[in-house]
Amino acid sequence: MTKLDTAVTTRPTRIRYIIAILLFITVVINYMDRANLSIAMPALSQEFDLTTGQQGLLLSAFGWTYAAMQLPGGWLVDRVRPRVLYASCLVLWSLATLFMGMSGGFVALIILRLMVGGFEAPAYPINNKVATAWFPERERGRVIAFYTSGQFIGLALLTPVLSWLQTVLTWHWVFILTGVVGIIWAAIWWFVYREPRDKSGANQAEIDLIASGGGLVDVETGVKKEAKPKLKWSDVKVVLTRRKLWGIYLGQFCLTSTLWFFLTWFPTYLVDYRGMDYIESGFMASLPFIAALVGVLLSGTVSDLMVKKGLSLGMARKLPIIIGLAMTVFMLGANYTDSSAWVIVFMSIAFFGNGFASITWSLVSALAPERLLGLTGGMFNFIGNLSSIATPIVIGFLVTDIDFGPAFVYMAGITILGVLSYMFLVGKVERVTE
Repeated sequence: MTKLDTAVTTRPTRIRYIIAILLFITVVINYMDRANLSIAMPALSQEFDLTTGQQGLLLSAFGWTYAAMQLPGGWLVDRVRPRVLYASCLVLWSLATLFMGMSGGFVALIILRLMVGGFEAPAYPINNKVATAWFPERERGRVIAFYTSGQFIGLALLTPVLSWLQTVLTWHWVFILTGVVGIIWAAIWWFVYREPRDKSGANQAEIDLIASGGGLVDVETGVKKEAKPKLKWSDVKVVLTRRKLWGIYLGQFCLTSTLWFFLTWFPTYLVDYRGMDYIESGFMASLPFIAALVGVLLSGTVSDLMVKKGLSLGMARKLPIIIGLAMTVFMLGANYTDSSAWVIVFMSIAFFGNGFASITWSLVSALAPERLLGLTGGMFNFIGNLSSIATPIVIGFLVTDIDFGPAFVYMAGITILGVLSYMFLVGKVERVTE
């Protein structure tokens, strides 16, 4: 064998990029099923004659079970292989979504929405575990940014489509069709995804590249060989008593508060407070999601470039988050203009900032104790997504039929708190010891 042949055979394969695409598409579907209710809400609330308080409760229903199931979900992530757990969750939350399109009352919608939230709970801890197993540290920022961008790409492209679909076929079909798509994707995930050492096409050179760069290629193998440990209170104590971890928990609550505003109340704001029709509001609502997409892709590239340039991991990961959170305050500008165009400009700047800050899971990968990666991710997502409960309800009771301004004041205050959390609580970025 010549030296050239040897070089070719030992060159690392790039199967990990296929895994990144799988995560990306799964995130698109995940967020499509989170946002479909907000798209249908103006028509749905009119049909069922819902007050703003009832709308807030319905929009928050997802968050109650999504947050409550984060710790059980994180526990499952540490014990069930991503191939099995993700496929199962996809089928279950997609069925609940599908049946929402067939429900005929407020109570049924609440119950089904609670089910969607509960079954989606393990999704992001799974994403984080897959990314940690399949990618070296120097690539992880870009990969997390790439699959996180799926939430914005999906919403930017699909919001106008679902708004048009609602106009043509009624709001029921928004839920039916998104549910069917999720069930189909569950089957695809089951047949395609494998762990690094089990995936056909991934050679030893790629596995060595991942492992030498800090990827935990054997994290699933290690769990399989050892007895499955029971959840211990000492483990919970570890993830609840570290200042660094609380810094990212609180910061995530503040970051996702903005996201949940856009996922819940934003379309209603455009229709009911800015006087747009469903199709126009669907198009206009997509523009901030496009801005967020640009932000999240740029943040991952900038963050990894800073790592390559020799800046500390803390600076490279935290600076985009702090800058992005600070930009979110621009949504206050909507309170000082009557122009719908300027409203979209302010919202696009704010949501660009949210996207630019959305590499927070890279800090979970860098800070979490190796044995408690799933539990830490579950706690991170649990506290962060308490915002999915708080944001819809608080806004529902802050606004009136004619004044949406207090909602933007609340959102600005929350994001400033997030900036302070990352600046003063997280500190040096290094893996927490048990």
